Amino acid sequence: MAFKTDIEIAREAKKKPIMEIGAKLGISAEHLLPYGHDKAKVSQEFIKSLEGKKDGKLVLVTAINPTPAGEGKTTTTVGLGDGLNRIGKKAVICIREASLGPNFGMKGGAAGGGMAQVVPMEEMNLHFTGDFHAITSAHNLLSAMIDNHIYWGNELNIDARRIVWRRVMDMNDRALRDIVVNLGGVSNGFPRQTGFDITVASEVMAILCLSNDLEDLQKRLGDIVVAYTRDKKPIYCRDIKADGAMTVLLKDAMQPNLVQTLENNPAFIHGGPFANIAHGCNSVIATKTALKLGEYVVTEAGFGADLGAEKFFDIKCRKAGLKPSAAVIVATVRAMKMNGGVAKADLGTENVEAVKKGCPNLGRHIANVKSFGVPVVVAINHFYSDTDVEIAAVKAYVAEQGAEAILCKHWAQGSAGIEELAKKVVSLAESGAANFAPLYPDEMPLFQKVETIAKRIYHADEVLADKSIRDQLKAWEAAGYGNLPICMAKTQYSFTTDPNVRGAPTGHSVPVREVRLSAGAGFIVVICGEIMTMPGLPKVPSAEVIRLNEAGHVEGLF
Repeated sequence: MAFKTDIEIAREAKKKPIMEIGAKLGISAEHLLPYGHDKAKVSQEFIKSLEGKKDGKLVLVTAINPTPAGEGKTTTTVGLGDGLNRIGKKAVICIREASLGPNFGMKGGAAGGGMAQVVPMEEMNLHFTGDFHAITSAHNLLSAMIDNHIYWGNELNIDARRIVWRRVMDMNDRALRDIVVNLGGVSNGFPRQTGFDITVASEVMAILCLSNDLEDLQKRLGDIVVAYTRDKKPIYCRDIKADGAMTVLLKDAMQPNLVQTLENNPAFIHGGPFANIAHGCNSVIATKTALKLGEYVVTEAGFGADLGAEKFFDIKCRKAGLKPSAAVIVATVRAMKMNGGVAKADLGTENVEAVKKGCPNLGRHIANVKSFGVPVVVAINHFYSDTDVEIAAVKAYVAEQGAEAILCKHWAQGSAGIEELAKKVVSLAESGAANFAPLYPDEMPLFQKVETIAKRIYHADEVLADKSIRDQLKAWEAAGYGNLPICMAKTQYSFTTDPNVRGAPTGHSVPVREVRLSAGAGFIVVICGEIMTMPGLPKVPSAEVIRLNEAGHVEGLF
């Protein structure tokens, strides 16, 4: 069976001028800053004018733990947004921007797929409107100003051994994880060890995604702890006097990007923190703007619900005062089979027993999302190789968990293939069943918050952390940071810290390797197992096949 590729479908899209898409939401042309004909930023002035308007209903799309079989979370997010518009609801989609590093590595793009895509797909997955470059520049400006301050006399008495601000770039490059800078003699400064993270792990990215406006942005940037003195007194970004210039660099990046789906429905694409090493949600400003403009806002949180949804609820919703009305958990028959022990090469063969064996991973996510007080429906993202009995097995299992599973064919049929899910989401959202509450209270001690996530979400028996890590958490509590939420950095492939352990394991341990204070963003990053904040490229990176063809089109990105 021959299918068109995502990129072929995207190129055939009948896009409308972005001004028409804005008009659908009541955004006049004067408040859209166009980047070409098919994408634009929404002005801060317009966003401020929405204050006091009633909010629409917020719907989260999350998923099971990702497998090589593919789940299609973004595709389902886009499809659901189109489906809600199809049944007469004014719906807006809110998703993250794509990082260059994974696109040239192995991940592919982040614009959906098939007949459920946002366009312009190629631009979105490459430089888009330059937001990530602005974040990279602002982050590294602060890095440069720290070293420059030390070079010119170090008035703040920064201990070069206690500089915690690393550099970033939007590319996977393992060679930069640990480096030495300032070599080459007196004129180049004082040598010290440091390293690079990927831009999506930058605290500046998290700050931009959690800030309400430019004033809030500058305050949060100023609150970044960049280093310590010899007597362990914190040095802030505002002490280095970098916060003003960083805000200038981020002025345009702070404005949400408006694009459209293949069915010409509005989508905000803004911000892009990873969910395995950061908080995995699009920007608060985009979500809040969309809630003022639409009856329904469909957003996603990265990877499985153990990472993305937990951080969406415990960090983004807590910080922004958001109350989701419903959640969709995306699963596939193929992924259930992989969780049941079937090799990728054999996924096309019917295997009902493997489907049943793999379903507990889905069941764990259903129970976890319900524990936040949010009603749940499961979207079975359809593949042509799925059989009726396999689909029935998933539906039966989900029913046993007190939820409903709905077969969705949006990849092939667009909004027509996801109407049933759209109607179910409306039913859940309008039932008033949601009673959202975060997993833990602000006042809970930091290490106990880590344990709560590990035990209640991952079903671990214990958290393993050296005395130095526990002491660091206690020191941050004493410094006034004890009320911050936790941002777990953990493999996305498993409930454990071992990416090879599938299903719904219990009785495991969560080893904590490092903790980092993100005082500006307002959370504590807890790095578990072997997770890296600077990924590496695979043996055969996607970059090897990405090129321009004779027509000047990008090939190999998908």
